[in-house]
Amino acid sequence: MEQHGIVGDYPAWVPDAARHYLAHTEKGTSIRALARAADCHASTILRQVRRFEGRRDDPLVDDALKALAVRHAAKTRKSREEQSIMSQPEPTARAANEIDAEALRVLRRLCEGGAVLAVAREMEMAVVVRDGQDGTTTRTAVAPREVAQAMALRDWIACADPSARIMRYHITTTGRTALKQLIADAENRALGIAFAPSRLLGDEDQARARYGLGESPLTGLARRRDRDGRPFLSRDLVAAGERLREDFELASMEGAGAVDWSKWIGSSPHVLVPNSGPQERVIAALSDLGPGLGDVVLRCCCFLEGLETAEKSMGWAARSGKIVLRIALQRLKRHYMEQGQFAPKIG
Repeated sequence: MEQHGIVGDYPAWVPDAARHYLAHTEKGTSIRALARAADCHASTILRQVRRFEGRRDDPLVDDALKALAVRHAAKTRKSREEQSIMSQPEPTARAANEIDAEALRVLRRLCEGGAVLAVAREMEMAVVVRDGQDGTTTRTAVAPREVAQAMALRDWIACADPSARIMRYHITTTGRTALKQLIADAENRALGIAFAPSRLLGDEDQARARYGLGESPLTGLARRRDRDGRPFLSRDLVAAGERLREDFELASMEGAGAVDWSKWIGSSPHVLVPNSGPQERVIAALSDLGPGLGDVVLRCCCFLEGLETAEKSMGWAARSGKIVLRIALQRLKRHYMEQGQFAPKIG
């Protein structure tokens, strides 16, 4: 089948419908030629073209299509001799596995209640924020704009008001389906304990950690009130836990997934490491907290292990885990403030 030559040489993550749209609008390939190459009816290609034309109101989709068109045009201008010499991948063209790894991290966050991906037209990075019931907002992840563009192009995220200065994207049904597949693929490749914590959890708990994507243990605790009616976990404490989880997930993506994080359970040695990267920041935080406190934040913030499971695993009394977790988060917040990596929130 000649579809690859007809629709152009685009990155592997680009969906076929987008390839067909670009081939028709940028190269002038006829609808019938595209249909023959794809072995489908011409009306199918026509619907794809019309749909993507309508989706160009979304700035992320529009920017992604423009970038792909420019990239393809630049490649087609090169001679075969130039291509053989300049065979290295373009620095602006991320590989499909890198896009998927970033998307996996972001989509997991977007499954949490009140979470959206915020993107401004002048921002190079997209930010996942979660709105609390009290009107507060917590940042839970960041991602390169190119990754956000890829997710929008693949219909994994959608924006209700693309004309807003700060666009807020939510995860779509297609995105949730893709997330399940990305999680399964990550486990099959054994990319990291962050998504396959089999050395720490039983089968039933593994399933909850992998597919219970609604909220993290911190989110549930943040809604609870103490005896005085105040939130059980303040915004600062939730932000500290989210900071640790973000570094943990980034460390797993950057090739640190092979680290046996289970060695920190019960025996977190105090080590001095530079805070230059996410893996080093996680190790520094766990070392500072030490056994017990480090255990509970690793389990609940990073592995997303429920409090009841954590209590049983560590032999603690029932309903004691939330108290220990709050103490651990207080110490974690102090650690980040001492390292200059955390600014306390007001309110």
